[in-house]
Amino acid sequence: MAKVTISSVIDAPVEQVWARIRDFNGLPSWHPRMVESHIEEGKDATTIGCVRNFKLVSGATLREKLLDFSDENFLVSYSILETPQPLTNHKATLQLRRVTDGNRTYAEWTASFDAAPEEADKLAEGMGANVFQGGFNALKAHFAGQN
Repeated sequence: MAKVTISSVIDAPVEQVWARIRDFNGLPSWHPRMVESHIEEGKDATTIGCVRNFKLVSGATLREKLLDFSDENFLVSYSILETPQPLTNHKATLQLRRVTDGNRTYAEWTASFDAAPEEADKLAEGMGANVFQGGFNALKAHFAGQN
């Protein structure tokens, strides 16, 4: 099983960062690689089991299922149901934690998945750099512009 963990510190209070990312259907509003998204079957974006269907800037479409959501713990977990990437058994968690020194946010995005051994490292590296770090960079830029 391949694993990837990316973490960052965002110069904004955890409540503000969570408000920006908490919408499971809201990736296009803050992540530069996501261009459109909808929740299937008209479900609420905080309903465990809801499925988001979204498109990347590359034109690829993904479907992801919400596994866990917590406003109290600033946490969202999901699994990929459909992706053009050659991976299976995917589970990811994005969690925020309060940094009291400077009223900042510690953000950690982790994922595990199965892939062919010759593909696993490349997939994990791409997911970490493009999706996870790319999202954190966009959040840092957004909040830097508010200071």
